[in-house]
Amino acid sequence: MAVVLGGGAGNRFGAALPKQLLTLGGKTLVEHCVAAFGQAPGVDEVLLVMPPGYAQEAAGLAGSQVSAVIAGGVTRSDSVRNALAHLTGKGEPSQATGVLLHDAARPLVSQRIIADCVEALAKYDAVGTAVPSSDTIVVAHDGVMSHVPPRETLHRCQTPQCFRLSVIARAHELAAADPGYTPTDDCGVVLRYLPDVPVHIVQGSERNIKVTYPHDLAIAEALLGSGEP
Repeated sequence: MAVVLGGGAGNRFGAALPKQLLTLGGKTLVEHCVAAFGQAPGVDEVLLVMPPGYAQEAAGLAGSQVSAVIAGGVTRSDSVRNALAHLTGKGEPSQATGVLLHDAARPLVSQRIIADCVEALAKYDAVGTAVPSSDTIVVAHDGVMSHVPPRETLHRCQTPQCFRLSVIARAHELAAADPGYTPTDDCGVVLRYLPDVPVHIVQGSERNIKVTYPHDLAIAEALLGSGEP
């Protein structure tokens, strides 16, 4: 089961429409993501989360590949919880169901990454897509560097992030009860609230970029036109 998370307004992008409805190579970002998961072996269902008011438009774009369009929340974590509530509320066959959570702002996710995630989720309860950092990262406080972690230990997170339904539902249940924490990704929620659950890494790709600002869309256009896998 894949959940394409397009519930945000894309304010940092600065467009009139939510960025997931912007066009890349003749198709919206949402369409690229839905098509990728819709054709992936091992993914039996695709759910789409969209901002309130865009459900009908999104359903028309995604077509029969999407089983349901769910209204997003104020934050990303709210959108994930809405999707999880839909899954648990409709009586999923098992809490062991695997869920792949993917940002609609990553339209170039590859079949290799999806297949590796599906394979890993058959073995593990939590899986994150990531790429090793090629940059040195510093920890800073008030504009002053305080620590330089070893670069070989650092990775940049991407999506899909994949979990047993029971695991991610419980982690978000605990996070929702903690008003002092605002999660930015789902692996972080599991690491914080279910520390005994290891989060395994699937190798991502530099091509699997996140479209956040206008120049990212231009980069994605170039990558799409390159024809590289």
